[in-house]
Amino acid sequence: MSTFYRIAYRLDFHPWEDAAGHPPFVEKIAELLDHEENGREPPYGRALDVGTGSGIWAVELAKRGWQVTGIDIVDGALRRARDRVQTAGVDVRLVHGDVAELHAVGVEPGFRLVLDTGTFHGLDSAQRHAMGREISAVAADDATVLLLAWTPQRRGPLPRGVSYGEIETAFPDWDVTDVGPTHFEAPKPVELLMNPNERWYRLRRE
Repeated sequence: MSTFYRIAYRLDFHPWEDAAGHPPFVEKIAELLDHEENGREPPYGRALDVGTGSGIWAVELAKRGWQVTGIDIVDGALRRARDRVQTAGVDVRLVHGDVAELHAVGVEPGFRLVLDTGTFHGLDSAQRHAMGREISAVAADDATVLLLAWTPQRRGPLPRGVSYGEIETAFPDWDVTDVGPTHFEAPKPVELLMNPNERWYRLRRE
């Protein structure tokens, strides 16, 4: 998948960014974040945006009062993210690295929130287990993981998706809750081709 994203950003092709302009999607992710922030005052703590891409949600987290680190393996995506962070005037640490090898790029423990808006579901089985292990190592004891995933289906070079059970397998020490659809509506040709059926999952340590 990393090769696909490298080519996509080189060609300036990144339709997944359209979700930021889709009110139902934005309202759903805001609802999930509101839940994590309820009863607390900013700063809320450290947040890790895995597969941050162009930094859309890393910037949003920073605006809300989180201390944010965004990680991605695609140079083109990180260049867009740096521009976005600078334009927004927020403080976000951007790291070039593999989400399955967080320790190798100096991502230290203590994150109260981990956000994944579409990375895990595109990995192979070994990478998923590695990502689950790495996130478990850097997440605080009271951390929450918010994970967006497509349901499983063959989609050629695009993410094949992941089942509830596969998420549980990769995160054996976490309780996984399906918290509903993302409400993102892709353009009809894209919807028919990919049938993503996007869902949000909330993970909390057992």
